[in-house]
Amino acid sequence: MAESPYQWFAMRATYKREFVARDYLASKGIEVFIPLKREIKVVGGIKRKVTVPAINSLIFVYAQKEVLQSAKFGVEYLQYLTRKLDGKNIPIIVPDRQMEQFRQVVEDDTIDKTFYAPGELDLASGTKVRIHGGPMDGIEGVLAKVKGKRARQFTMEIEGTVAISTKVENFHLVEVVE
Repeated sequence: MAESPYQWFAMRATYKREFVARDYLASKGIEVFIPLKREIKVVGGIKRKVTVPAINSLIFVYAQKEVLQSAKFGVEYLQYLTRKLDGKNIPIIVPDRQMEQFRQVVEDDTIDKTFYAPGELDLASGTKVRIHGGPMDGIEGVLAKVKGKRARQFTMEIEGTVAISTKVENFHLVEVVE
């Protein structure tokens, strides 16, 4: 099976320009995903539920690298998130399956979730698991103790970008993965 030339790139739209970047890239025919959350803000003395980015400045872009490179040329607020490899900074690319599972959890409003910036969670001591059944059927992550939470949490992390956790209600749906 041939590998798709399209990839999910983790990017930063600086100065809270996530939606500006999304609209700009969409106008170029490029798919963009911004993890969003609902929160209550007081606007003019009135409490309102608003949708805001879960992690400031973070966007995921699905495109061919050459097309994305061309589209972002001259757009100073749009930058690749990178990681070190052999002394070089290389763009963070999220595997399609991991992005699909992450989006499934983020976009499901029935799942109570908490978002974390890079480095906020230490998942090294957790247990790798897969959920069977319910709204997170088939999703893989780590069952770990999260500071400030009573019960162990099901967590997912996209390295160097974002982590998300949710309470496990039914442990009979959890399978330990080797």
